[in-house]
Amino acid sequence: HVQQRLTTQIVQAIKESLNPRGVAVVIEAKHLCMMRRGVQKQNSVTTTSAFDGEFLNNHVTRNEFLKLIASKLS
Repeated sequence: HVQQRLTTQIVQAIKESLNPRGVAVVIEAKHLCMMRRGVQKQNSVTTTSAFDGEFLNNHVTRNEFLKLIASKLS
């Protein structure tokens, strides 16, 4: 839940600082607590995302963004 809150807080900070038409934030992280639980989870990655403005309201814009970053998330 910490990662999701961080993602949302980054969206809010960008929104308040820059006042853009839309904000999209995606965070991909490896969590040490998951890695310590067992060998099967050594490469576990958690991805969170948050959207605002045009990215929240316009599905086409959001989908284009997600396609552009899809190769970075794999």
